[in-house]
Amino acid sequence: MSKRTIMVENAVSPGRQTPVNADKYEAMRDAYLQVLPSAEPGATPAEIKAKLTPLLPQDLFPGGSTAGWWAKCVQLDLEAKGVIVRSPKSPVRLRKL
Repeated sequence: MSKRTIMVENAVSPGRQTPVNADKYEAMRDAYLQVLPSAEPGATPAEIKAKLTPLLPQDLFPGGSTAGWWAKCVQLDLEAKGVIVRSPKSPVRLRKL
């Protein structure tokens, strides 16, 4: 695994950027965008995570290890960048723009 990093944003803390492992981020982002619907009502984080795990490379996420943290990292970054949106009502549902 490389030591490349990528800066991610956080929808909850605007203006703050954090360096993370680029290989893990990119693998999760690609899987996340593959399973995330564009249509309303979107999908819950639990629904998304269940679909993500089989798509993740085992060398980066053995047995789905740390997938939950990385899914949240990607979610908040993509929300901050305006790629995905959160529904205004509970429960949390996400969808691509």
